[in-house]
Amino acid sequence: MPRWLIRLNAHVPIRYAAWAAAVLGLLLGLWEWLAEGQEHGAALAVACAGLVGLGLNDMRQVQRSLLRNYPVIGHLRYLLEFIRPEIRQYFIESDNEAAPFSRQQRSLVYQRAKGEPDKRPFGTQKDVNATGYEWLSHAIAPTDIASHDFRVTIGAGGTSCTQPYSASVFNISAMSFGALSANAVLALNTGARRGGFAHDTGEGSISRYHREPGGDLIWEIGSGYFGCRTADGQFDAEQFVAHAREPQVKMIELKLSQGAKPGHGGVLPAPKVTPEIAEARGVPVGVDCISPARHSAFSTPIEMLQFIERLRQLSGGKPVGFKFCVGHAWEWFAMAKAMRATGIWPDFIVVDGAEGGTGAAPLEFTDHVGAPLQEGLLLVHNTLVGLGERHRVKIGCAGKVISAFDIARMMALGADWCNSGRGFMFALGCIQAQSCHTGHCPTGVTSQEPLRARALVVPDKADRVHRFHHNTLHALKELVQAAGLQHPNDISADHIVRRVSGFEVRRLSKLLPYLKTGELLAAERGEVPWGQFAFEQYWRQSRAESFTLHPG
Repeated sequence: MPRWLIRLNAHVPIRYAAWAAAVLGLLLGLWEWLAEGQEHGAALAVACAGLVGLGLNDMRQVQRSLLRNYPVIGHLRYLLEFIRPEIRQYFIESDNEAAPFSRQQRSLVYQRAKGEPDKRPFGTQKDVNATGYEWLSHAIAPTDIASHDFRVTIGAGGTSCTQPYSASVFNISAMSFGALSANAVLALNTGARRGGFAHDTGEGSISRYHREPGGDLIWEIGSGYFGCRTADGQFDAEQFVAHAREPQVKMIELKLSQGAKPGHGGVLPAPKVTPEIAEARGVPVGVDCISPARHSAFSTPIEMLQFIERLRQLSGGKPVGFKFCVGHAWEWFAMAKAMRATGIWPDFIVVDGAEGGTGAAPLEFTDHVGAPLQEGLLLVHNTLVGLGERHRVKIGCAGKVISAFDIARMMALGADWCNSGRGFMFALGCIQAQSCHTGHCPTGVTSQEPLRARALVVPDKADRVHRFHHNTLHALKELVQAAGLQHPNDISADHIVRRVSGFEVRRLSKLLPYLKTGELLAAERGEVPWGQFAFEQYWRQSRAESFTLHPG
């Protein structure tokens, strides 16, 4: 800064320059208008008068110290802050910089959803020598698979289920009406019907927009028991039967927690509880809609399994399971012990990773609560394998699953199928503006404002949802063929290789702990060492009768 300007600033702070310029502009405009009779002087006077008034308001307001010290010009800071996410996304971030999804990941979904070519020229943009780089080990003699419509049967593991469901290996993750707009729900379910895959309702229950297209539904029931609750928020068996036995509902999912904010309840403020949302959830219009942090229908692992069996019977024998993000290892062990003790097994378990998405959650929860998908999925898979009961329960998973390789990797970790939420949101046109919680979604995916939501044209976006699913599974088929296999469930940890340093690579089967069938029971008897530290530390301290830890 020039010395003369520094000296001037000591007597007349230059931070007031913009405000002072507005005052001078006002005087000049008034002179030209009143004295010279020039009409453009009036326009200048009005514009500068607005800025002068703005400066006066800045000096008088008490909420923002910056504006009190920098009247008028200080607003530039807030303008730049407002458009910073867009500037960063479009001009600064690299193609592979994930925040939370990279441009390359989003572009892949957009291209597949639109039916555009998704091939890449000139080779990979990834650093194949970087620690953490992973690849699929391929076969010299690839297989030839007739169809990409890979299926997994849920409910055939020997439980009381009488209506097993043949599910796609790639489905729409739980997202409620209310979190999504009506048009978004319509497009997702229409696409699911066309593609023959499942649509999880989210804990907001089954709305008219889920029902209208007729696509397969997984009804998620959370701690608020929306769609099957009494006036005081308790579970209502009669309402549950009415919905659960609808032919469109294929499975029932009991939500214990979600990856983005496990252990955290939620409140939908009264103004957002519209008649349509109230109808779907079975709550009063215009009253705060509360999702408690825990369930009231059970308080112990055994009671939870008994509740699952009750739901299975009430639903007419449909597959019933639960979804959770792994937290305390001993709580999951207590559930597993309760399964053995009661002989009641869920038909499926969905493991939600901490990297999962949500419409709104406290920063501390999204960043620092819950196990990531790899660790949670592996622990659940190993427990069931170690008990010799893996065949009874199918495992689904969710957490930043976008591409065919993401699905293949989850299969290697132990999943039977994958769910994706934000992937299908991208297919609807989501641009990752990250304004889901504001109600001002620029593409109408998460907005309840009619004018914003109408921007999402259902027939077009339903086609995109269908194409994204179809093209992703086609890419998965090509990966499975390249590995010399017949089905994604044939992919094991031996097929995924990971670089652990600049000069060393290891297969996941040698890098991560994988238990053998019955190994956990053998370790419990003292016949073999514990295969994983969590088992050694907490297995003996867990009880089927309680979720709490029992030291000693």
